[in-house]
Amino acid sequence: MSDLEVTVVDFDDSVPQVRTVRLARADGGTLPSYPPGSHIVIDCGGVTNAYSLTGDGMSPACYVVSVLLCPDGSGGSRWIHEALSVGDRVTVRPPRSAFAPVLRARRHVLIAAGIGITPMVSHLRAAQRWGRQVQLLYIHRKGRGAYLDEIDRLCGDAQVFTDRAKFHGELVAVLAGQPMGTHLYVCGPTRFMDDVSAEARASGWPDSRIHLERFGVEALDAGEPFEVDLAGTGETFTVPSGVSLLEALQRRGHAIPNLCRQGVCGECRIPVSGGSILHRDLFLTDTEKQRGDALMSCVSRAAGNRLELAL
Repeated sequence: MSDLEVTVVDFDDSVPQVRTVRLARADGGTLPSYPPGSHIVIDCGGVTNAYSLTGDGMSPACYVVSVLLCPDGSGGSRWIHEALSVGDRVTVRPPRSAFAPVLRARRHVLIAAGIGITPMVSHLRAAQRWGRQVQLLYIHRKGRGAYLDEIDRLCGDAQVFTDRAKFHGELVAVLAGQPMGTHLYVCGPTRFMDDVSAEARASGWPDSRIHLERFGVEALDAGEPFEVDLAGTGETFTVPSGVSLLEALQRRGHAIPNLCRQGVCGECRIPVSGGSILHRDLFLTDTEKQRGDALMSCVSRAAGNRLELAL
């Protein structure tokens, strides 16, 4: 599906450092539907970032995203907070999802922190529409809670926290007390998601019932330089420290599809025919990484001195 041109129709800045943006088709038509937990990639003035949609996805008139201001980020959130105005036209990639609710699940438990509540709101809307069993635990900083009124309206089994100790105590109890067939969905900072996942595994949850929504990777080190051989052309070159494989290929005239440049969207996947890979993306599954036949060129590197690419 081709990119969409949408218009900013409204802002909501009622939550400190969070801007909620409503986007409608420039021609006034209906936007493409999407499953709960989907995101769109927005062209933020030359930077492309992925943001969760908060609707239920059924024939939407608007796409709604909430963006946390990250002063030290790539610039996308600053652009949305500081440069975007009502009436502006922006380009977005159509909705994509790797975080949809599992339809066969007996019950859904949602765990969110901070701006990680956004895909959960989408889940809650769909659960209300289709009568699914859902429970939510949400922790946020005092005065920084997003969608609190919506949570009250959409979920009769929701608990909201600003105290970490109280949240953790309830988290342990909730994870230990779920019936078989329950699926767990987690979104928030990387450390938060890792901690919740570890707690779930300690309570006996299999990985197949734990679902994470990640946007971006934590700050990565510059990495060691490595050699690249292109199997198709015989070309050889060096990827320096601090330069991604994607950037190195583009500098040499290779057109590599890409969107997020954060190891999330999967667009810059490249086949690998030789060498060991240092996987640093959030897209490939563990099984795919173990096969060692592909990598995300925006973040991943060679684990040794050389890689051979099937290009």
